[in-house]
Amino acid sequence: MSADASHWRHGASLALLTDFYELTMGAGYLKERRAEQEVCFEYFFRSLPPHAGYGIAAGLEPFLDYLENLQFQEDDIAYLRSLGVFDEAFFDFLRDFRPTCRVRAVPEGTLVFPHEPIAQVEGAIFEAQLLETALLNMLNYQTLIATKAARICQSANGEPVLEFGLRRAHGPNGGLSGSRAAYIGGCSSTSNVLAGKLYGIPVAGTHAHSWVMSFNSELEAFRAFIRLYPERCVLLVDTYDTIASGVPNAITAYKEMRAQGIMARPAIRLDSGDLAKLSKIAYRMMTEAGLENPLIVASNDLEEDLIADLKRQGAKINSWGVGTHLITSHDCPALSGVYKLVALRENGQWQPRIKISSNETKATDPGYKRLTRYYNASNQPIGDVMGLHEEPQPADGVIPGRSRTQPHLEVRLRGAVRSEDLLEVVFEGGRRVGKAPSIHAVRQRALDQVAALPEEFKRLRNPEIYRVNLSPEVGKMKEELLKNPD
Repeated sequence: MSADASHWRHGASLALLTDFYELTMGAGYLKERRAEQEVCFEYFFRSLPPHAGYGIAAGLEPFLDYLENLQFQEDDIAYLRSLGVFDEAFFDFLRDFRPTCRVRAVPEGTLVFPHEPIAQVEGAIFEAQLLETALLNMLNYQTLIATKAARICQSANGEPVLEFGLRRAHGPNGGLSGSRAAYIGGCSSTSNVLAGKLYGIPVAGTHAHSWVMSFNSELEAFRAFIRLYPERCVLLVDTYDTIASGVPNAITAYKEMRAQGIMARPAIRLDSGDLAKLSKIAYRMMTEAGLENPLIVASNDLEEDLIADLKRQGAKINSWGVGTHLITSHDCPALSGVYKLVALRENGQWQPRIKISSNETKATDPGYKRLTRYYNASNQPIGDVMGLHEEPQPADGVIPGRSRTQPHLEVRLRGAVRSEDLLEVVFEGGRRVGKAPSIHAVRQRALDQVAALPEEFKRLRNPEIYRVNLSPEVGKMKEELLKNPD
């Protein structure tokens, strides 16, 4: 059970985890006898974080936990009654409410791109509308952090990245959700012990400067820590002077350990100063002292660009501790995710709906859709196509389509040898469909998909733009609706 679902173990309800206007609209639908109108909403984001060429979908499993347990408790209803806005008929409706919608979504850990549906909610408009805020809250943040983590891990080039942002996270829930998403994005472990317990993420850590300062000498502190944790000991060497005392004392302590027959890998952490220069000096000092293959962990406001720069400088760092810039997504604190009505069922048929704005980029893509990804002969993704559910879609070859922004223009994907439908039914009839995947399987999916993505989409600056096209039918539909929205 996820950390989010653990709320129910303690009797708490998340039914009111919503914006007030979801409830006023819901009460309005009920009064207008439209609460059961069948609709389809889609969740997508409009743009990637700056300089990112891809996103990593995350947050779905916590949302499904929320959905399975969603019901209004008597204290929820009592609070709403105290607002003096709603009538008793609305409270009776809430008391009996249970989710019955169908949710389709791309699996967590999947590569995702702007404007394509990451999740679809199909069902009565009252219910579909009510889920908007919780879905956005859970998927936006975790997708953002998983994407940030993937870029940081990409810069580390396969070396372990420890996430330790809990103390800088936006509250306890942000810390838990962020640790979960960072692991999905590729981090090898977390310092967040509660996230380790609830999600099964490996936990790791070293010690603080206060450990060293609490002893009469740095060497005494190192000896004690090695004695207590010989198999997983990383010594923080910059409390006083990294080169003059920290590294020499660490060398002494590790050599004493080896003299006692303990052959654990020598490891230090650098948390300040010129990390490239200090790591090179520390590496040379340790190897010349006979401590071969030392683990040198670096921390101190690291992010993907700084890690890449340290590598260009030849830093002897082989493990990375990342906190603030990851858990807060410092350069992009929010993902532009939205939840829009795209279709309405009338007389058994889906009728498209479109949002048109004075800002052309905000025009939505209408219709009850599917999402298909195409791959080339090297098993690399080459583009995605949004088509109608009932529209025949070619499996390979030249894939026709229309431009999203200029739907009258024909576009094509070339060289496709196979295709994959990305949206899966994950919730139906009041419960999730299938068994929830382990977080380790989700993480591996993300790692595999990033590895298969062509390098031009993974550049830290000016990445190639991945192609997301409309199918011919969706393009034609959008073109007509833009001309005649009513």
